Amino acid sequence: MVYGISPSTDPRFNLAMEQYLFEEEPRKGPWFLLWQNDNAIIVGRNQNTETELDGDYTAGAIRVVRRTTGGGAVYHDLGNLNFTLIAEGRSSAELDLHLFCQPVAAALKRLGVPVELGGRNDMLIDGKKFSGSSQRIWKGRVLHHGTLLFDSDLTVLSRALRVPPDKLLQKGVASVRGRVTNIKDYLPQAAALEDFWGLLADEMFGGKAPPPYRFTQKDLDRIQEIKASRYDTWEWNYGQSPEYGVKKEARVEGCGKLELQLRVTKGRIAGCRIYGDFLEAGTAPRWNRPCWAVLWKRLLWRRLWSRCRSGNIFIILPGKS
Repeated sequence: MVYGISPSTDPRFNLAMEQYLFEEEPRKGPWFLLWQNDNAIIVGRNQNTETELDGDYTAGAIRVVRRTTGGGAVYHDLGNLNFTLIAEGRSSAELDLHLFCQPVAAALKRLGVPVELGGRNDMLIDGKKFSGSSQRIWKGRVLHHGTLLFDSDLTVLSRALRVPPDKLLQKGVASVRGRVTNIKDYLPQAAALEDFWGLLADEMFGGKAPPPYRFTQKDLDRIQEIKASRYDTWEWNYGQSPEYGVKKEARVEGCGKLELQLRVTKGRIAGCRIYGDFLEAGTAPRWNRPCWAVLWKRLLWRRLWSRCRSGNIFIILPGKS
């Protein structure tokens, strides 16, 4: 088995690295990778990104990236350690999540952590989740990856993955929320994440981990190409979300109650209906038209809402802002 350590904490690079090693790298045998992401939310391939996070809280501070495997959204920071196993596997019967979790769970038990396997893809301590995993099969190979909450900021995790009160009429696979905990709190002896990293790698290799694989410049160049073409793009991270609806309500002084119902397709507003007790500055087709084909990005949405408030679409009574 080849041991790999990512040279980056950029989630877009790391997911591109996984894809490269899984789909393109000449097969040197099974891989075991350890890597970290700095402040990121990683959403599952089949999820609606907008319904998995609090966009106002995460904007500008937490990267949001879609992965190629299914499952739910997870929060990563530098208190979290991620692992990847790549091995041969040719059928759906080999997509046994617990089978791939077992060596990681066994390594943790040998370190004195009371691990149990729970649900379809979770590892638990005292009934609390500290690891979730997912996987996929591709041309005779299985990629299995997961999170290990070692000393993550659970307050930020809870806040970032909290769905805002907007009425999102979602489609897609929603994450299952549950109680979470950190491994560090259960270690018999205090250890830093760096110590835990080394101990886990040694246990996975049955004694002493070999020197990690040295990525060549050719490897790194190709990883950067994959990153740029997929994981850097809004079209992948947001536009791949399934069609869904959004319902927004607000009361604008001098105008009245506004209720907007949007239909979002591939990240674009494909339809808009506006209801309320307002007075129109134009006919319905005129004030629906600006909504068509607008990218569902919060900045653009705020600009559109600003136009609504400006009197271009609705009548604002004199003396009211």
